[in-house]
Amino acid sequence: MLLGCLVLSLFAFSFFQNKLESPCANSISCIKDLSGNYDAGKSVGTFLGQKVRIPKQIAQTDQNVLGDQTAANKHIYVDLTKQHLYAFDGNNLVYDFPVSTGKWHPTPTGDFTIWIKLRYTRMTGGEQSDGTFYDLPNVPFVMFFAGANADRGQGFSIHGAYWHNNFGHPMSHGCVNMRTEDAAKIFYWATPNGVGYDNQASSDDPGTPVTIYGVAPEG
Repeated sequence: MLLGCLVLSLFAFSFFQNKLESPCANSISCIKDLSGNYDAGKSVGTFLGQKVRIPKQIAQTDQNVLGDQTAANKHIYVDLTKQHLYAFDGNNLVYDFPVSTGKWHPTPTGDFTIWIKLRYTRMTGGEQSDGTFYDLPNVPFVMFFAGANADRGQGFSIHGAYWHNNFGHPMSHGCVNMRTEDAAKIFYWATPNGVGYDNQASSDDPGTPVTIYGVAPEG
């Protein structure tokens, strides 16, 4: 009985330790706010210790009709080696954009699925002690993905980035950064068609598959 309790205790400790050490692309905020709302009270964010101005709210456009067509054939590929994103509809290459993947934390590789899309969300993480801290309200066109190598709670996503313009080179804490105008195109093209907490991917509205492969360049 005592041995059984000891084994159970060790298992529980290992489980919770692994959960606590589980990496998160946005280690402070993760996915706490799934409203997708723009925070008009924020005008300045922080990235690597530098203040960055937050762009004004982007006008809402009704482009989700693009996501209604041949959803079953859509697939997003992210090549870490080339720092590029490719969007295919069947065998047809629809989009080809430069991206910035993980520099301070690796972007997970493998097969994933977009499980929710948010017009805006806040992302925070990094460390004050080593200068990697960031606090970025109103990150635009966010597509959270999850799979065997990254669960939903880890907060990995494809999204627009207004705080740098170094696309084609690693610049993130694990997410896939895109120019805002490029992220908007993927956002409206990809599924699920709905946006926000009440419109997460489902069997009736599945999310677009995402495959991430390769090795990001150093530096």
